[in-house]
Amino acid sequence: MSSTELRHFVSESAWDAAAVEEVLWEKADALLGADDAFLIIDDTALPKKGSESVGVAHQYCGALGKQANCQCLVSVTLANDIVPLPLSLQLYVPMDWAADPERRAKVGIPDNVVFREKWRIAIDEVRRLRKAGVRFGTVLADAGYGHCTEFREALSSEGLLWALGVQSTQQVYPANVKTKMPARIGNQKHPIPSHPVDAASEMIQALGDKGFKKVTWRTTTTGRPMSARFARCRVAIADGKRTGVGCRLPGTEAWLVCEERANGEKKYYLTNHPTDASLRKVVGAIKARWSCEEAQTQTVKSWSASRWSDEFSSWFVDRDIAA
Repeated sequence: MSSTELRHFVSESAWDAAAVEEVLWEKADALLGADDAFLIIDDTALPKKGSESVGVAHQYCGALGKQANCQCLVSVTLANDIVPLPLSLQLYVPMDWAADPERRAKVGIPDNVVFREKWRIAIDEVRRLRKAGVRFGTVLADAGYGHCTEFREALSSEGLLWALGVQSTQQVYPANVKTKMPARIGNQKHPIPSHPVDAASEMIQALGDKGFKKVTWRTTTTGRPMSARFARCRVAIADGKRTGVGCRLPGTEAWLVCEERANGEKKYYLTNHPTDASLRKVVGAIKARWSCEEAQTQTVKSWSASRWSDEFSSWFVDRDIAA
């Protein structure tokens, strides 16, 4: 293929990825799909120097660990045990791009591509995959998605479990919180919670050091146990009706989990696992996202070189769509 032909294929030719996605997703489900499989939502950033690439903007770049000029894509990965398989990459188009007709026309952004928040892109991909028959039971994502009430509610409405990172400032109430309407005083129109709202960090701090337990969620291929200290408590997330600026009533009940790493750093998570779920099960779900990342740099390099190439080449040949 000449450079001219390649440029035309990449930048000008119109082709539908649906047929390729169908093959990929069917094979991915056959290899990894199960009710206990995980679907991992993440951002993939591509650092850029210029301003002409579609969607490029000054935004958080995970590849660099800071705000930088980059393109951002919402990635979706299916994982089972420590074996991951990327299923989808959808470009995030910032509002500045989506609302600029001149810029859109210059790079050929289709009319049907409009601004969508990252969580909306992610939930649309979740629904597309389920409709295609890809099996998974739990969705994982970092705090960039976990802070979003609408994202959590959309996953719950799909009947899915979720384990999502949140900031230490995430507002929560004790699980036994009640609300009641006050006596008619002034212009009070909203119920009053029986307990004050707290930050996630404050709720965990109240458990004390005894609230933490060492949990090993898996053993590496070299036999090294992967473990850390975790604490958890049931909470009502402050995602109910708004009562004022920055204030919300108690809403969804969930587990609030804190991970204390060896260096003292603490990470916080919310998960809708049932009340009788063991701590080890909840931790295993939370840490599956990092198991996926580690597998991508270790296990998959050797495992995929032999098996994946054979599996997929025979699959495409069988379908008569090999190159």
